[in-house]
Amino acid sequence: MSSSDIFIGETIGTAVLILLGGGVCAAVTLKASKARNAGWLAIAFGWGFAVMTAVYISAPLSGAHLNPAVTLALAIKDGGWDNVPIYWGGQLLGAMIGATLVWVAYYGQFQAHLTDKEIVGEPAAKAVEAEEKGAGPVLGIFSTGPEVRNVVQNLATEIIGTVVLILAILTQGLNDKGNGLGTLGALITAFVVVSIGLSLGGPTGYAINPARDLGPRIVHALLPLPNKGGSDWSYAWIPVVGPLIGGAIAAGIYNLAFA
Repeated sequence: MSSSDIFIGETIGTAVLILLGGGVCAAVTLKASKARNAGWLAIAFGWGFAVMTAVYISAPLSGAHLNPAVTLALAIKDGGWDNVPIYWGGQLLGAMIGATLVWVAYYGQFQAHLTDKEIVGEPAAKAVEAEEKGAGPVLGIFSTGPEVRNVVQNLATEIIGTVVLILAILTQGLNDKGNGLGTLGALITAFVVVSIGLSLGGPTGYAINPARDLGPRIVHALLPLPNKGGSDWSYAWIPVVGPLIGGAIAAGIYNLAFA
Protein backbone atom coordinates (compact mmCIF):
# COMPACT_ATOMS: atom_id res chain seq x y z
CA MET A 1 0.00 0.00 0.00
CA SER A 2 1.27 3.46 -0.88
CA SER A 3 1.28 6.32 1.60
CA SER A 4 -1.38 8.13 -0.39
CA ASP A 5 -3.63 5.05 -0.43
CA ILE A 6 -3.26 4.68 3.32
CA PHE A 7 -4.07 8.32 4.01
CA ILE A 8 -7.03 8.43 1.62
CA GLY A 9 -8.40 5.10 2.82
CA GLU A 10 -8.16 6.00 6.49
CA THR A 11 -9.66 9.44 5.89
CA ILE A 12 -12.65 8.09 3.96
CA GLY A 13 -13.16 5.10 6.25
CA THR A 14 -12.97 7.06 9.50
CA ALA A 15 -15.26 9.74 8.07
CA VAL A 16 -17.87 7.06 7.30
CA LEU A 17 -17.37 5.53 10.75
CA ILE A 18 -18.03 8.82 12.53
CA LEU A 19 -20.82 9.87 10.17
CA LEU A 20 -22.79 6.71 10.90
CA GLY A 21 -21.74 6.35 14.55
CA GLY A 22 -22.23 9.99 15.43
CA GLY A 23 -25.34 9.93 13.29
CA VAL A 24 -27.05 7.32 15.44
CA CYS A 25 -26.19 9.35 18.55
CA ALA A 26 -27.75 12.42 16.93
CA ALA A 27 -30.80 10.43 15.83
CA VAL A 28 -31.43 9.17 19.35
CA THR A 29 -30.69 12.48 21.08
CA LEU A 30 -31.98 15.42 19.08
CA LYS A 31 -35.42 16.98 19.11
CA ALA A 32 -37.43 16.47 15.90
CA SER A 33 -35.52 13.30 15.04
CA LYS A 34 -37.73 10.34 14.16
CA ALA A 35 -35.46 8.06 16.19
CA ARG A 36 -35.38 10.20 19.34
CA ASN A 37 -35.21 8.19 22.57
CA ALA A 38 -34.56 4.94 20.70
CA GLY A 39 -32.09 4.07 23.45
CA TRP A 40 -28.72 2.50 24.13
CA LEU A 41 -29.43 -0.65 22.13
CA ALA A 42 -29.85 1.44 18.97
CA ILE A 43 -26.61 3.29 19.71
CA ALA A 44 -24.63 0.09 20.30
CA PHE A 45 -25.84 -1.55 17.09
CA GLY A 46 -25.52 1.71 15.17
CA TRP A 47 -21.83 1.96 16.07
CA GLY A 48 -21.28 -1.71 15.28
CA PHE A 49 -22.75 -1.39 11.80
CA ALA A 50 -20.84 1.87 11.35
CA VAL A 51 -17.60 -0.05 11.93
CA MET A 52 -18.64 -2.77 9.48
CA THR A 53 -19.54 -0.28 6.74
CA ALA A 54 -16.38 1.77 7.20
CA VAL A 55 -14.16 -1.33 7.11
CA TYR A 56 -15.71 -2.64 3.92
CA ILE A 57 -15.24 0.74 2.23
CA SER A 58 -11.66 1.45 3.30
CA ALA A 59 -10.07 -2.00 3.47
CA PRO A 60 -9.00 -2.11 -0.21
CA LEU A 61 -7.00 1.10 0.20
CA SER A 62 -5.58 1.11 3.72
CA GLY A 63 -6.48 -2.14 5.44
CA ALA A 64 -9.10 -0.28 7.48
CA HIS A 65 -7.39 0.40 10.78
CA LEU A 66 -9.72 3.38 11.45
CA ASN A 67 -8.41 3.63 14.99
CA PRO A 68 -5.02 4.83 16.27
CA ALA A 69 -5.09 2.08 18.90
CA VAL A 70 -5.36 -0.55 16.15
CA THR A 71 -2.50 1.04 14.24
CA LEU A 72 -0.35 1.15 17.38
CA ALA A 73 -1.12 -2.47 18.24
CA LEU A 74 -0.24 -3.67 14.74
CA ALA A 75 3.01 -1.68 14.82
CA ILE A 76 3.98 -3.27 18.14
CA LYS A 77 2.95 -6.73 16.93
CA ASP A 78 4.77 -6.58 13.60
CA GLY A 79 7.46 -3.98 14.26
CA GLY A 80 6.36 -1.77 11.37
CA TRP A 81 6.32 1.89 12.41
CA ASP A 82 6.93 3.75 9.14
CA ASN A 83 3.29 4.39 8.27
CA VAL A 84 1.94 5.04 11.78
CA PRO A 85 1.88 8.87 11.40
CA ILE A 86 0.12 8.54 8.03
CA TYR A 87 -2.55 6.28 9.51
CA TRP A 88 -3.05 8.57 12.50
CA GLY A 89 -3.25 11.69 10.34
CA GLY A 90 -5.89 10.17 8.07
CA GLN A 91 -7.88 8.88 11.02
CA LEU A 92 -8.00 12.26 12.77
CA LEU A 93 -8.90 14.13 9.60
CA GLY A 94 -11.56 11.59 8.72
CA ALA A 95 -13.09 11.79 12.19
CA MET A 96 -13.37 15.57 11.88
CA ILE A 97 -14.96 15.30 8.44
CA GLY A 98 -17.43 12.69 9.67
CA ALA A 99 -18.44 14.80 12.66
CA THR A 100 -18.99 17.81 10.42
CA LEU A 101 -21.20 15.72 8.13
CA VAL A 102 -23.31 14.67 11.13
CA TRP A 103 -23.91 18.37 11.83
CA VAL A 104 -24.86 18.98 8.20
CA ALA A 105 -27.23 15.99 8.08
CA TYR A 106 -28.94 16.99 11.34
CA TYR A 107 -28.63 20.76 11.00
CA GLY A 108 -32.32 21.46 11.50
CA GLN A 109 -32.52 19.10 14.46
CA PHE A 110 -29.51 20.74 16.11
CA GLN A 111 -31.11 24.15 15.71
CA ALA A 112 -34.48 22.98 17.02
CA HIS A 113 -32.92 21.16 19.94
CA LEU A 114 -30.57 23.91 21.07
CA THR A 115 -33.04 26.77 20.72
CA ASP A 116 -36.08 25.07 22.28
CA LYS A 117 -37.14 27.04 25.34
CA GLU A 118 -38.06 23.83 27.13
CA ILE A 119 -34.47 22.70 26.71
CA VAL A 120 -32.45 25.90 27.11
CA GLY A 121 -34.95 28.16 28.90
CA GLU A 122 -35.56 28.82 32.59
CA PRO A 123 -37.35 25.49 33.26
CA ALA A 124 -34.21 23.69 32.10
CA ALA A 125 -31.56 25.71 33.91
CA LYS A 126 -29.91 22.54 35.18
CA ALA A 127 -29.64 21.13 31.65
CA VAL A 128 -28.00 24.34 30.49
CA GLU A 129 -25.57 24.18 33.40
CA ALA A 130 -24.70 20.61 32.41
CA GLU A 131 -24.11 21.72 28.83
CA GLU A 132 -21.76 24.46 30.02
CA LYS A 133 -19.73 21.84 31.84
CA GLY A 134 -19.52 19.77 28.70
CA ALA A 135 -21.78 17.07 30.07
CA GLY A 136 -24.92 17.81 28.06
CA PRO A 137 -26.54 15.75 25.31
CA VAL A 138 -25.13 17.71 22.35
CA LEU A 139 -21.51 17.06 23.29
CA GLY A 140 -22.46 13.41 23.68
CA ILE A 141 -23.27 13.28 19.98
CA PHE A 142 -19.69 14.22 19.15
CA SER A 143 -17.59 12.64 21.89
CA THR A 144 -17.75 10.51 25.00
CA GLY A 145 -18.02 11.37 28.67
CA PRO A 146 -18.28 9.54 31.97
CA GLU A 147 -21.44 9.00 33.98
CA VAL A 148 -19.33 9.10 37.15
CA ARG A 149 -16.16 11.18 37.02
CA ASN A 150 -13.38 9.09 38.46
CA VAL A 151 -10.09 9.38 36.58
CA VAL A 152 -8.78 5.95 37.57
CA GLN A 153 -12.03 4.14 36.82
CA ASN A 154 -12.70 6.07 33.59
CA LEU A 155 -9.18 5.39 32.31
CA ALA A 156 -9.38 1.73 33.32
CA THR A 157 -12.73 1.30 31.56
CA GLU A 158 -11.33 2.65 28.29
CA ILE A 159 -8.22 0.47 28.61
CA ILE A 160 -10.24 -2.67 29.29
CA GLY A 161 -12.67 -2.08 26.42
CA THR A 162 -9.84 -1.40 23.99
CA VAL A 163 -7.92 -4.52 25.04
CA VAL A 164 -10.99 -6.60 24.23
CA LEU A 165 -11.38 -4.91 20.84
CA ILE A 166 -7.73 -5.22 19.81
CA LEU A 167 -7.36 -8.81 20.98
CA ALA A 168 -10.47 -9.71 18.99
CA ILE A 169 -8.92 -8.11 15.91
CA LEU A 170 -5.44 -9.61 16.31
CA THR A 171 -6.63 -13.14 17.06
CA GLN A 172 -8.78 -13.37 13.93
CA GLY A 173 -5.67 -14.40 12.03
CA LEU A 174 -6.38 -11.81 9.37
CA ASN A 175 -3.69 -9.33 10.23
CA ASP A 176 -0.53 -11.38 9.76
CA LYS A 177 0.75 -9.01 7.08
CA GLY A 178 -0.23 -5.87 8.95
CA ASN A 179 -2.95 -5.12 6.42
CA GLY A 180 -5.81 -4.64 8.84
CA LEU A 181 -9.14 -6.42 8.70
CA GLY A 182 -10.29 -8.75 5.97
CA THR A 183 -13.85 -9.12 4.67
CA LEU A 184 -15.00 -11.54 7.36
CA GLY A 185 -13.12 -9.52 9.95
CA ALA A 186 -15.37 -6.53 9.30
CA LEU A 187 -18.45 -8.48 10.38
CA ILE A 188 -16.74 -10.06 13.36
CA THR A 189 -15.37 -6.74 14.57
CA ALA A 190 -18.77 -5.09 14.14
CA PHE A 191 -20.30 -7.54 16.58
CA VAL A 192 -17.35 -7.16 18.96
CA VAL A 193 -18.00 -3.40 19.01
CA VAL A 194 -21.69 -4.04 19.73
CA SER A 195 -20.72 -6.38 22.55
CA ILE A 196 -18.31 -3.84 24.06
CA GLY A 197 -20.96 -1.14 23.83
CA LEU A 198 -23.61 -3.25 25.54
CA SER A 199 -21.33 -4.69 28.22
CA LEU A 200 -18.71 -1.99 28.88
CA GLY A 201 -20.16 1.19 27.38
CA GLY A 202 -22.17 2.30 30.39
CA PRO A 203 -19.44 4.01 32.44
CA THR A 204 -17.78 6.19 29.77
CA GLY A 205 -19.59 5.72 26.46
CA TYR A 206 -16.80 3.43 25.15
CA ALA A 207 -14.60 5.63 22.97
CA ILE A 208 -12.07 2.77 22.47
CA ASN A 209 -10.67 4.91 19.64
CA PRO A 210 -8.69 8.14 20.16
CA ALA A 211 -9.57 9.59 16.74
CA ARG A 212 -13.26 8.82 17.22
CA ASP A 213 -13.30 11.00 20.33
CA LEU A 214 -10.72 13.73 19.68
CA GLY A 215 -11.67 14.61 16.10
CA PRO A 216 -15.38 15.16 16.79
CA ARG A 217 -14.59 16.99 20.06
CA ILE A 218 -12.49 19.47 18.07
CA VAL A 219 -15.39 19.88 15.62
CA HIS A 220 -17.81 20.45 18.51
CA ALA A 221 -15.55 23.23 19.77
CA LEU A 222 -15.41 24.87 16.32
CA LEU A 223 -18.99 24.54 15.08
CA PRO A 224 -21.38 27.52 15.39
CA LEU A 225 -23.92 25.62 17.50
CA PRO A 226 -26.22 27.82 19.62
CA ASN A 227 -26.05 27.20 23.38
CA LYS A 228 -23.71 24.27 22.81
CA GLY A 229 -21.74 24.58 26.04
CA GLY A 230 -18.16 23.51 26.60
CA SER A 231 -16.26 20.65 24.99
CA ASP A 232 -15.05 19.16 28.29
CA TRP A 233 -11.34 19.34 27.51
CA SER A 234 -10.45 18.36 31.07
CA TYR A 235 -11.74 14.85 30.27
CA ALA A 236 -10.57 14.69 26.66
CA TRP A 237 -7.20 13.04 27.40
CA ILE A 238 -8.79 9.90 28.86
CA PRO A 239 -10.43 8.60 25.64
CA VAL A 240 -7.13 9.27 23.88
CA VAL A 241 -4.62 7.86 26.34
CA GLY A 242 -6.80 4.99 27.57
CA PRO A 243 -7.29 3.33 24.17
CA LEU A 244 -3.62 3.78 23.25
CA ILE A 245 -2.59 2.06 26.49
CA GLY A 246 -5.18 -0.64 25.81
CA GLY A 247 -3.85 -1.16 22.30
CA ALA A 248 -0.30 -1.53 23.56
CA ILE A 249 -1.35 -3.98 26.27
CA ALA A 250 -3.35 -6.05 23.80
CA ALA A 251 -0.38 -6.23 21.42
CA GLY A 252 1.82 -7.32 24.29
CA ILE A 253 -0.65 -10.03 25.32
CA TYR A 254 -0.86 -11.23 21.73
CA ASN A 255 2.90 -11.43 21.33
CA LEU A 256 3.27 -13.30 24.61
CA ALA A 257 0.33 -15.68 24.31
CA PHE A 258 -0.47 -16.13 20.63
CA ALA A 259 2.58 -15.33 18.51
